[in-house]
Amino acid sequence: MTQANPNFEDKSGQKVPAVTFRTRANDEWVDRTSEELFAGKTVVVFSLPGAFTPTCSSTHLPRYNELAKTFKENGVDDIICMSVNDTFVMNAWAADQESDNVTLIPDGNGEFTDGMGLLVDKADLGFGKRSWRYSMLVKDGVVDKMFIEPDLPGDPFEVSDADTMLAYIAPDAVASEPVSLFTKPGCPFCAKAKALLTEKGYDYEEIVMGEGATITSLKAVTGRETVPQVFIGGKHIGGSDDLEAHFGA
Repeated sequence: MTQANPNFEDKSGQKVPAVTFRTRANDEWVDRTSEELFAGKTVVVFSLPGAFTPTCSSTHLPRYNELAKTFKENGVDDIICMSVNDTFVMNAWAADQESDNVTLIPDGNGEFTDGMGLLVDKADLGFGKRSWRYSMLVKDGVVDKMFIEPDLPGDPFEVSDADTMLAYIAPDAVASEPVSLFTKPGCPFCAKAKALLTEKGYDYEEIVMGEGATITSLKAVTGRETVPQVFIGGKHIGGSDDLEAHFGA
């Protein structure tokens, strides 16, 4: 059983650690610094135990990515995901997660995490030294607010989530609803639905028939055999005409 460091310190009011991060971009080494990432910006950081691990992949990173537009509308310049992993792992995870709205930073040596006082021993899991799960709001390199997961065994995930951070930054913000739609290449009604969603300011996940889905999965999920089929906030809206009716277009 992993034992958390009992002396986690809230670093609010302090500067973030000055660290140089070794990253890879376009098959070249690129050094990025704390100064570059934080100076003159309002940045949300969330740190987690490891890329590709269950909670990190299913919830923590995807939700920040999903709410990135809402964060930006409320004054956040960037969202950084920090993990004690090397740049190759972080790049592969970014590609796997399609996390285009979040900047993934590899704290490969754990220097930043150690400087935050949140480097913990997860040797019992074969992980070695990793980050305790936390999030923070950083303004011009100074920590404004931290949400550190409780000092409990394992990997608690109660306060460092995207919705908690958004509620702190903008209590009255209304997060956009998640949108998915089934489409197929060359479908004019699909193009019409996508254009309408874009016009209404909705980001969406596109599930392309023949790539991410089959006619069987389309029928199983929607009860229909035609595309597009649109879902907003977990509710099945229907095809392009149904979407127009939904928006009162």
